[in-house]
Amino acid sequence: MPEPADAAPQAAKGRSLKRLLLATGLAALGLGGLALYGFSGGDKAQACAASSETLASIKAAAKGEVAAVATPSSPRPLPQLSFKDGSGAEIGLDKFRGKIVLLNLWATWCAPCRKEMPALDKLEGEQGGDSFEVVPVSLDFGGPEKPQKFLKDIGAQRLAFFHDPSGKVLPALKTVGRGTGLPTTLILDRAGCEIGYLPGPAEWASEDARSLIKAALGE
Repeated sequence: MPEPADAAPQAAKGRSLKRLLLATGLAALGLGGLALYGFSGGDKAQACAASSETLASIKAAAKGEVAAVATPSSPRPLPQLSFKDGSGAEIGLDKFRGKIVLLNLWATWCAPCRKEMPALDKLEGEQGGDSFEVVPVSLDFGGPEKPQKFLKDIGAQRLAFFHDPSGKVLPALKTVGRGTGLPTTLILDRAGCEIGYLPGPAEWASEDARSLIKAALGE
C-alpha cells in the first residue's frame, strides 16, 4: 500500500525533533559539568584568579623539599567541597575566597600525615594571615575528638580545625583526578582554583616550602 502523501514530511519532522532533543540533552549535560566546577557559561573567564606569571613562578619554586608539587598549565577549577569547622558548622571553600590556601587532607591513621602536621602548623604560624591560610581537613570518620586530641598532643596551636566525617571531600576530588591517597595537598588561588598539587607528604616548614608559598602569593 502506498504511504500517505504527508508521511515524508512527518518523518522529517520526527527526525528534526529527535535532533533538537539530543542537542538540548547535550547542552544540559554541558551545563551540569560546568555547575560541578562552580561556574557556568559567562562566569568561566572569572572562575580562577592566578595569572600565568604566578603559575610560572610556582613551577620555578617547586624544588628541593617541595619538588614533587605539580603546577597546572592554567588554574584548575575544583568541585564544590564542603566540610565542618571546629564548631561543627558546614563550610565550603568559598569561606577562604581572597586568600591563597594550602588545602591539606589528612587523617590520624595516616603516618605520613601525622609526620608533616607539625610543619604545617609552623608554616601557618609564619605565613598565615589575611593573604594565606593552611586549611587541614581531617578525614577521620566519627566525631572530631580523635583528630582534635592528636593536634593538641603534638602542640599544634596555629592550625584551625576542619573535619570531613562523612567522607565527601575525597570522592569529590577523585572526580577530577585528585585525592588518590593521603596526604593530599592542593594550593588554591584566591578564587579557589588549583594552582599546585602534591599527592604525598612534604617538608612544609622548609625554606623551599616558604619560597613556594611566596611565589603563590606573588611575592
